[in-house]
Amino acid sequence: MAVKRKRLGDLLKEADLITESEIETALQSKKEGQKLGDVLLEKGYITEQQLIEVLEVQLDIPRISLYRYPIDPTIINIVDKEFAQRNMVIPINKEGDVLTVAMNDPMDYFAIDDLKISTGFQVTPVIATKDEIIQAINKHYNIKDEDLDVEVSDDPEDAPIVRLMNQILQTGIQLKASDIHMDPQEDKVFVRYRIDGVLRTERSLPKNFQRSLTARVKIMANLNITESRLPQDGRIKTTVDMKPVDLRISTLPTVYGEKIVIRILDLGQAMNGLDDLGFNKVNQKKLMNLIEQPSGLVLITGPTGSGKSSTLYASLNHLNTEDVNIITIEDPVEYQLEGINQVQVNNQVGLTFARGLRSVLRQDPNIVMVGEIRDSETAEIAIRASLTGHLVFSTLHTNSAISTIPRLFDMDIEPYLVVSSVTGIIAQRLVRKICRDCKTAYEPTEMERKHFVKRGIQVQTVYRGQGCNSCQHTGYRGRMAIQELLVIDDEIRKLLMNNHSISDIHHYAFKNGMIFLIDDGLLKVKQGRTTTEEVLRVAKSD
Repeated sequence: MAVKRKRLGDLLKEADLITESEIETALQSKKEGQKLGDVLLEKGYITEQQLIEVLEVQLDIPRISLYRYPIDPTIINIVDKEFAQRNMVIPINKEGDVLTVAMNDPMDYFAIDDLKISTGFQVTPVIATKDEIIQAINKHYNIKDEDLDVEVSDDPEDAPIVRLMNQILQTGIQLKASDIHMDPQEDKVFVRYRIDGVLRTERSLPKNFQRSLTARVKIMANLNITESRLPQDGRIKTTVDMKPVDLRISTLPTVYGEKIVIRILDLGQAMNGLDDLGFNKVNQKKLMNLIEQPSGLVLITGPTGSGKSSTLYASLNHLNTEDVNIITIEDPVEYQLEGINQVQVNNQVGLTFARGLRSVLRQDPNIVMVGEIRDSETAEIAIRASLTGHLVFSTLHTNSAISTIPRLFDMDIEPYLVVSSVTGIIAQRLVRKICRDCKTAYEPTEMERKHFVKRGIQVQTVYRGQGCNSCQHTGYRGRMAIQELLVIDDEIRKLLMNNHSISDIHHYAFKNGMIFLIDDGLLKVKQGRTTTEEVLRVAKSD
């Protein structure tokens, strides 16, 4: 065994997958307790598939697909669940005194030695992907419905229901879901997770769990347990798998009982820098110029769930220094940021966006962020604030950057105010990224070629994911943003003041090299980061 105890970096270097300098960079950015392999994957130096192939060949350890492997349920409890989760291992087979264990990292010799001591068996490792192990742990260590059935009661502190709720949250966080839906049906309750923007049903629970589960969520979020006829909103700060987690809760009465949606707020996303947002170089330079102006109104538009908050917070993080006073007014405050004064809208006591914004302007701010412009009163105050020397950020729900201008006119804002205050508008959408483990090149179809030619982009090869265990056979893994950025220059102001149509502004922007949503998307298709289908799903080709 001692002969095989090579270091991962050496194995990957021998396979010509990484360089010494990449190893050095990875080691420098490695957080405490983090494994080198995870850092290399995070930085995109290698794919999980490449890592597994190297380990398989160099260590002569077989790779298995846990989705298809018939795990023996009688041996699961040989390994403690907490140990399995912490070390990404799961027992799959036992023959005599040999225990076969699926591991994400078969070079974790400490975990193997611990397993030998705690179980008393000889341990034979096999390799599986992280996602496969997480799913297998959730499936096989889950509380079974029959175990819960024994003691389901109306008491929300009932231990099995508490454990079930924790499991539902744990699964959501491990699967990197953005939302968890608990959907009541006539005779069951579906638990669904939104992963990479797509809802997936993971579990179906008996109907008699519904009341206890609903009560448990309400107690955690400090909501009124007795009120089931009106929608309620709340927030939970809790710890799952030793990580602090921020959850937003929404309940909605339906004909089959209360539907619950839990939004998982990813604090890692909120702490992103502007470099992590995927802006192409041209747009990023324009954005930096916009947000570093002392005054003006910068608007971010797009539908719900298009990453507007991430872009707003990344911009605020960039500007958050000791010598500026940043105040935000939000509904709700999604992420709490150090050094920034954040105000929560409370309509019940009359603290609306408009009223809060008026008070904020008396607090000597340099930078103001208004969560959303919902009415003409808020729009007007935000615009006037930008004209009196403040840099103001806000969001709107419109389809494109250019269509934001008539939307403001529709809110009865005087055209001269819009023209003189708005400095830039960003429109944004999220698209799924191609899974790096099963990414394959192919020649674009005739239809795809037409889209590229129409936008003046030359392309020989495009990519798609074939589907593999790493991406649950979807071909996609993770999401990224595509953006367009309209800078309101003097020429656009002139066109607006002379009542030119929106199509004239569109033509001018196009002539001056503005990268529209469709262009940014297709450029990212050309780079092999997403697919044409994904881009056309969220951006229309003019």
